[in-house]
Amino acid sequence: MTEQTGMMFGDGPVVLPIGGPLYLQLKRWIEDAIKRGHINPGDALPSERDLALRADVSRVTVRKAVQQLVQEGVLVQRHGSGTFVAPETQRVEQSLSQLTSFTEDMARRGMAVRAEWLERGLYAPSPEETIILGLGAGDRVSRISRLRLTGETPLAIERASLSGAVLPDPLAIADSLYKHLEKTGMRPVRAIQRIRAANIAEDDAHLLQVPVGSAGLHIERISYLGTGRVVEFTRSIYRGDTYDFVAELRLGDTSNGAIRP
Repeated sequence: MTEQTGMMFGDGPVVLPIGGPLYLQLKRWIEDAIKRGHINPGDALPSERDLALRADVSRVTVRKAVQQLVQEGVLVQRHGSGTFVAPETQRVEQSLSQLTSFTEDMARRGMAVRAEWLERGLYAPSPEETIILGLGAGDRVSRISRLRLTGETPLAIERASLSGAVLPDPLAIADSLYKHLEKTGMRPVRAIQRIRAANIAEDDAHLLQVPVGSAGLHIERISYLGTGRVVEFTRSIYRGDTYDFVAELRLGDTSNGAIRP
């Protein structure tokens, strides 16, 4: 890349790297400025008009370069505020070997987390909820949806469904669903969890502050009481750039002649 004279985001002209369409040259220039620390996470990008004048390109070229960087998650656009370098995200690891709540899991890591409520109430169950939760005619389902954050960074959206008999008052939940269920003797003791890759849809992408179509993890969990009764059906979407799920694997039962370690 051709070196820029002066500061990358100072008042001087922009010297674009050579090769390729103009919008890709400008895109590489912005990426290099971020990499070199001339503009930091959270900093505002110069205006479209200013960049166009300094790089001697059209505003359409600037817009195309910026839009591609937004799609890649390098930049974020805030309505009425401008375009900013995306904040750095801290990756979080969660074990798949223990049945814990999000709050408990983050507390063990010394991370301050909070939730923003998206939905809490009693509703007529969907066919899927009726089957999974084993509901009868006239039963109600309690739904709670939360946006999970650490600091100002959203990590996940959790949408849980429980029988209205198990959770008759969803407004009674404070910071942790599992703590609330423990008080009523309804905390699950085991769960089956399925994880698959997913592209984050528009509404969820807006809540998670990522570009539409970003990589995410879709997690479906069915939790059980010791009696075998289903107590919770949860569907969550986690940001793929902030979350890692970790499982410890052990050699299976060796009592039938399998080789021991």
